[in-house]
Amino acid sequence: MKQGLINDKEQMRKALAGVGPVAVLYGGLSAERDVSLQSGAAIIDGLKSLGVDVLPIDINEQAVAQLESAKPAHAFIALHGGAGEDGRMQALLEYLQIPYTGSAANACAHAMDKRRCKFLWRGMGLPSADFALLQADDNWAEVLASLGGKVMVKPATEGSSIGMSPASSAAQLEQAYQLAAQYDQDVIAERLLEGAEYTVAVLAGEVLPPIKLETDNTFYDYDAKYIADDTRYLCPCGLPAEQEQALKDLAKQAFDSLGCQGWGRVDVMADSSGDLYLLEVNTVPGMTSHSLVPMAAAAAGLDFELLVGQILLDSIKK
Repeated sequence: MKQGLINDKEQMRKALAGVGPVAVLYGGLSAERDVSLQSGAAIIDGLKSLGVDVLPIDINEQAVAQLESAKPAHAFIALHGGAGEDGRMQALLEYLQIPYTGSAANACAHAMDKRRCKFLWRGMGLPSADFALLQADDNWAEVLASLGGKVMVKPATEGSSIGMSPASSAAQLEQAYQLAAQYDQDVIAERLLEGAEYTVAVLAGEVLPPIKLETDNTFYDYDAKYIADDTRYLCPCGLPAEQEQALKDLAKQAFDSLGCQGWGRVDVMADSSGDLYLLEVNTVPGMTSHSLVPMAAAAAGLDFELLVGQILLDSIKK
């Protein structure tokens, strides 16, 4: 158990005694609504088991009125993508003077924009794969050649692998662009990384055990994340101790570089030589039965109830 994390439920209940009402904000209007509904339901159950007074709020177009009417003492954000993870909800809560879980508005806005993250990390000397910002009139063959002949195309500000697809020909690249552009006006193509994929959770300043992800799908897509039962999650991740520590250090550097706080998840991928590259930082990661932060917390000795309790408690202390 990491120092500073509470691994006793009775102690956690005492620490959260009198906290509330806590609004769990979930659902929302983004492309990740279905995942958010699952995360929110699990978080609600977890907080209730700790004796927390919970106000479930399925966020809609009337978010300001919903929050003003509920008058919560605190908010637990379980909104994925869109206004829930790009800083807008965080800014609204700050305006309404409602404390909330996770990173502040500015950090969320930076983390949500993969293009902006890549520029920042490159400026800091942190590893990030070569990329190009795509336009509808690009010469697809030239773009593909400049990135090594194989790429992964993704919307710049979506999560859960929504709108992502690989391409290894000019025709595939154009098709991948058109798919991604349905979700975001900014679309990027990254040099395809063909090594192992890892994810590293950060909780209350502590880096949790990394998880190696394995799937029989073409890549770790939406199906592999939320639907498939044959996705493999390896924790311990299988790296030698020195390399695992390097992975954890890189993840923490990426998390801190954006000004993130509280909790989050950093996705990292290796190339065919084993060199590590940052993919993205998730400021409101999934909390479903297939989600990765609960798995990492379990490996560190925290069950789901203690995890959600720790996230809430850490935000109260900040």
